Amino acid sequence: MKLLLKWLLSAAALLLVAYLYSGVQVQSFTSALIAAFVIGLFNAVLRPVLVVLTLPVTIVTVGLFLFVINAFMFWAAAGVLDGFHVTGFGAALLGSLIYSVLGLLIESALGGLLFKK
Repeated sequence: MKLLLKWLLSAAALLLVAYLYSGVQVQSFTSALIAAFVIGLFNAVLRPVLVVLTLPVTIVTVGLFLFVINAFMFWAAAGVLDGFHVTGFGAALLGSLIYSVLGLLIESALGGLLFKK
């Protein structure tokens, strides 16, 4: 149940990113659901591999290169989907930052809901 709720809220967060920032466009809620799924899939499968491969750069940049990896995941998802568009890498960087902050808020809210009786 928590996973389904997180997926729905992540799609809503993606729509909010598109509303707040013109560099990210989402055509519909269905497109947002698919994009949230693909971003989550890329983050689960590709991101760990990229983090390991870029570990020296990440260490030299004191972890700031992880923002570039997040932006690449966001941009790659937009590249394979039709209803989700990002205008460029800079837009992907800013869009992924906003999406990450919203994702932290979602995780925080869902974590609080699970422990309340």
